[in-house]
Amino acid sequence: MKQGPIVTIDGPSGSGKSTVARTVAERLGYRYIDTGAMYRGIGWLARREKVPFREGPELEALLESTRLSFEERDGRTALVVNGRDITDRIRTAEMGMVASDISAIGSVRKWLSVLQRTLGEEGETVLEGRDMGTVVFPDAEVKIFLTASLKERARRRTTELRQRGETVDPEGVQQDLAQRDFNDSRRELAPLRKAEDAVEIDTTSMTLAEVVDRVLAVVRERVPEKR
Repeated sequence: MKQGPIVTIDGPSGSGKSTVARTVAERLGYRYIDTGAMYRGIGWLARREKVPFREGPELEALLESTRLSFEERDGRTALVVNGRDITDRIRTAEMGMVASDISAIGSVRKWLSVLQRTLGEEGETVLEGRDMGTVVFPDAEVKIFLTASLKERARRRTTELRQRGETVDPEGVQQDLAQRDFNDSRRELAPLRKAEDAVEIDTTSMTLAEVVDRVLAVVRERVPEKR
C-alpha cells in the first residue's frame, strides 16, 4: 500500500522532464524514477541480445530473465540492467528512437508498468515519463504535463548530446523529435497525452528554476503538508 504522495511528470522528449523531475525530487526529499530510461534499457538489451522488437517467446524470455534497477553509484542514479551500469550507453538520440519503438509493445509496457508501480508504491516519489499520470499512476496526488515548442526541444536536445561529445545535426535532431512525437502520440497502447487533472506547463520560455518553482507550487496546493 502506498505510504506517501506520488508526483508524476509527463511530456514529450526535450520538454525538460528529466531535469525538472530530478530537481523537484531533490527539493522535496523524494525518490526520483526516470521511467523513460527503463524503456531505453530494455531496448538496449533487446538489441544487444538480437531479440526482435515484436511480441513472441524470445521477447517474453528476455523480460523474464531481466533484472532492472536504479542504484546510487558515484554520486548519481544509475540504471543497472542485469548487474551492468548502462546509464551512459542509453543516452543517445538513436536509443531514444529505440525506446519509442519498444514502448509500443504490449508485453514490454505491462512488464515495466508493474515494476514502476512497485517502485512507487511506498510514495514520496517523483516519476517522469509519458504515461505516468494517465496509466501507471492515475490516482497520483500531483500530475504535471510539460510541453515546449518543437524548435526549443530540438535546441535543448542538440545541446545535451553535444555536451556528451556526440556530433549531431540540429535539423536531424528536430526531425527525430517530430517523428518520436508522432509515434508516441499515435500508438494504440498508452499514447502520450495529458491527463485530465494534470497541470500543463509550457517550458519554452522558462528557466529551470521557474519550472521547478511552478511544480513545487502545485505540490503545495495538492499536498498541503509539503512546504
